[in-house]
Amino acid sequence: MKTTPNNSVLFGSQYVKWRNDETLGGFEGCISAIQAADPNFVMGHVISTGLELVATTSSTRLDERLAGAVKQTVELANSQDISPRERLHVKAMELFSHGNFPKACDVWEDILVDHPTDLLALKFSHDAYFYMGAQTPMRDSVARVLPYWKPHMPLSSCLKGLYSFGLLETRFYDQAEKVAMEGLALTPDDAWSVHSVAHVCEMKAEVDKGLKFMEGEGRKTEIYNKGQYEAALQIYDAQASGSMLDTVDASSMLCRLEMEGVCVKDRWQELLQVTQPHTDDHVTLFNDLHFLMVSLGAKESRTSQRLLEGLQELAKEPGENQQHQLAGTVGVPMCQAMMEYNQGNYNQAVELLYPLRYRMVDIGGSDAQRDLFNQLLIHAAMKSENKHHQKLGRCLLVERDAVRPNSPLTHRLMQRARALHD
Repeated sequence: MKTTPNNSVLFGSQYVKWRNDETLGGFEGCISAIQAADPNFVMGHVISTGLELVATTSSTRLDERLAGAVKQTVELANSQDISPRERLHVKAMELFSHGNFPKACDVWEDILVDHPTDLLALKFSHDAYFYMGAQTPMRDSVARVLPYWKPHMPLSSCLKGLYSFGLLETRFYDQAEKVAMEGLALTPDDAWSVHSVAHVCEMKAEVDKGLKFMEGEGRKTEIYNKGQYEAALQIYDAQASGSMLDTVDASSMLCRLEMEGVCVKDRWQELLQVTQPHTDDHVTLFNDLHFLMVSLGAKESRTSQRLLEGLQELAKEPGENQQHQLAGTVGVPMCQAMMEYNQGNYNQAVELLYPLRYRMVDIGGSDAQRDLFNQLLIHAAMKSENKHHQKLGRCLLVERDAVRPNSPLTHRLMQRARALHD
């Protein structure tokens, strides 16, 4: 396979560690160097275009430049004598660009069967599984290749972060923490391992342990779970919302705080400036739900309605786009439930959300991120005038307490339920 070794490794290091290293010129600097070294290097185009696609910040339906970049990569591949592996990489990228995430993953997995140390195939598939909420495939994809990665190989320790995340998303919390800590012992700046440990503490309701871990290394974390709302807002204000993951997490944090009764002031309007340009993208349902969260919070009803109607239209003829295929049965009713809740129609919100509670995983993201919608259902049930819904809310809280004992958030919700209905 033709390569530009130094720039490709430097790029890979940043992508896998999830860190933009300015001393290397960052992501953009490395990609520019790859393209300058050989403008017709097919894998250079796969890397640059593929990274933009998995960032989910732009839609090939609307962005002619991005669609053109995909087309150019395919044409370059067809005009050159490239290896079978390179050809598969191009195929996977093209499938992903059409929203066919499952088939793109199948192709990346085909690459990994013959080339288990192909880090690009592993990381791209990991991200795609994440967007589909495909928890078990995300875990097993890394497990299958781990034995082939030897300690002397560059970035081999970073696989522990990827594997740990798959373990925690399939509820192997203790093993996930152990593997992530092994990764951090080897690579202290591996963001995915840090991320994984933080998630384990969140899912096990080990709030103090999680705070100590994050603050001990100078890391920042959300602490609304403990009820320290002002501190949480200070952290929110200090963080830049650059990537799409930052943006959706910022949306979620404001929504969680509002459900706790915290006034977030004009932060919804500020965040709307970031999300509103993406209203028509519809790249992932997960993004759509968070964009809707912002437009509802900012009381921008026309944007909210436009997002819903756009998703409804795409659901009618989804083609091979896996996210649009799910829109009609999962995405649209979840959007409608959020809109009903926002309008104070809690009964309708429960009726829409409750039947979907075990299908919400399909919108992608992590268990911790999707928990926002579990909380929304509980709040709607507690606020509903329907006595059956109120009982349902209590049942959901008992269930939640069984899964996450000693959660301060669950206990606060239980107290609120008693105050409302006793």
